[in-house]
Amino acid sequence: MSQADVVKETIAYLKFWLGVMVVSDISLVGWVLSNAGVKADFKIYGAIIGIGVITVSAYFVHKRIEYMISTLKELS
Repeated sequence: MSQADVVKETIAYLKFWLGVMVVSDISLVGWVLSNAGVKADFKIYGAIIGIGVITVSAYFVHKRIEYMISTLKELS
């Protein structure tokens, strides 16, 4: 397997996980918004922390994908 193929597979794998993160983030935001009127408890606080962690993680995965794409341009 060539180095370009390895980079392409890595990009595909990272895109899958980026999609999972985005869907999870959107779902968690929707859940928090629908439960905003409920008494704030540890679930809400945990969800807000989860939203922050998932959002930051998705950003870093996105940056990694951009880096891998630039690496792929150099290999071609």
